Amino acid sequence: SGIVLVAINPYEQLPIYEQDVIYAYSGRNIGDMDPHIFAVAEEAYRQMARDEKNQSIIVSGESGAGKTVSAKYAMRFFATVGGCSSETNIEAKVLASSPIMEAIGNAKTTRNDNSSRFGKYIEIGFDKRYHIIGANMRTYLLEKSRVVFQAEDERNYHIFYQLCASSSLPEFKDLGLSKCWHVPVRCR
Repeated sequence: SGIVLVAINPYEQLPIYEQDVIYAYSGRNIGDMDPHIFAVAEEAYRQMARDEKNQSIIVSGESGAGKTVSAKYAMRFFATVGGCSSETNIEAKVLASSPIMEAIGNAKTTRNDNSSRFGKYIEIGFDKRYHIIGANMRTYLLEKSRVVFQAEDERNYHIFYQLCASSSLPEFKDLGLSKCWHVPVRCR
């Protein structure tokens, strides 16, 4: 791998991800401007075009640091510089399944009420003109132990509590959820 992007959440909206910032980083060398997700994305995009080889960006950071949001910004950069953001809206399409994935793969930890307990591998396909033609997201569960045990002040995966809260609905009758009565349900 090349450069690793470390996500740090400033816990407030900053005006550093707009279209004009994308265009400011587009076509620039990685050291020419301040460190930024768009600088990393531009470097990967340029190396892909120059060397005609697959590139990858590793996004790392602590729980709640904004790794998923950083991936969205990188996809927005690729869609914009590839000249197809309005045609495909790739970031929305790739992440459309996010609420379902979050219910199944997110849990409350002591540091984050909606902590992603799964990893994501997003593969974006480009054509010969370097326009985005598709994407695929793969996920993998990080904490299988959470299914049977949670530390104090932590919770199982959100889907467990959502199913328990819905256990009396007729469409869930065949799932055998009648024994959920002893689980404290604190869904958002």
